[in-house]
Amino acid sequence: MSGFTFDDIPDQTGRTALVTGANTGIGFHIAEMLAKNGAKVLLGCRNRDKAESARQDLLKLAPGADIEIVELDLADMASVRAAAEGIESLDLLVNNAGIMWAPHAIGTGGAEMHFAVNHLGHFALTSLLLPALAKGKNPRVVVQSSIAHRPASIDFENLAGEQGYALQKFYGQSKLANLMFALELDRRLRAAGSPIASIACHPGVAKTELTRQVGWAKLVMPVAAPLLNTAKQGALPALQAATDPDAQGGDYYGPYGFMEARGATSGRAVATATARDPLLAARLWEISKDMTGVDPHLQPAT
Repeated sequence: MSGFTFDDIPDQTGRTALVTGANTGIGFHIAEMLAKNGAKVLLGCRNRDKAESARQDLLKLAPGADIEIVELDLADMASVRAAAEGIESLDLLVNNAGIMWAPHAIGTGGAEMHFAVNHLGHFALTSLLLPALAKGKNPRVVVQSSIAHRPASIDFENLAGEQGYALQKFYGQSKLANLMFALELDRRLRAAGSPIASIACHPGVAKTELTRQVGWAKLVMPVAAPLLNTAKQGALPALQAATDPDAQGGDYYGPYGFMEARGATSGRAVATATARDPLLAARLWEISKDMTGVDPHLQPAT
């Protein structure tokens, strides 16, 4: 198996895609390749000025593309609701935005900020957009996880991070929540007979701006960069999840290379037993509903 490449992306003409965190890094390149292949792309971004700058850069790379901005702050449930209310029909939702190794802070529902932004914001956005996606053509939800999910667990009794807060631990917890949500969402969509597929992915270890808050990372990343995926290479698994005709709901993709850490192509990735545990996922689902105040109205699969 040689893996999925950028050349394997099929024509996306007629499809509308919302990409969160599309103004920089991996999200920018997901948006770029979708636009180059004919999709209308909505840039879901918190900062409108940065989003407009990215839009202009994207139009230079994909002249004539249909690219719009959706103001979206995943840490603010009012912003999430407003963004979703402005979208009537959607073919593709790429939940890519995230924060990494951020100082301790409290966000949605009293959760620490990694969990609040990376998981709860996307849980709410996806839930609110399910009716719009149900109208779409071959509709898909793509959820960006990370290999950082592997050693992680969900500490349901400490979601505020007030006990033993550690950057890597709580980032990993949020990425495990992303993967658990993607897989549970697909189980529930299948049980409901929905046309929407939920597919997960991860970028490997890619050089992006996610570590910009961490002083030591600013020193290490330039040295380590030759050993990492570029941001564009890191976009490929999400693009496979979004566009590969052979991709199915419940699939999980990552770089097709050593330890899934890097690679010029994309292929099947391995989710941990914890990520695949439906009982834990059901608990996460209920807590996410309570913390966001958003109900996807999908029953558990039996």
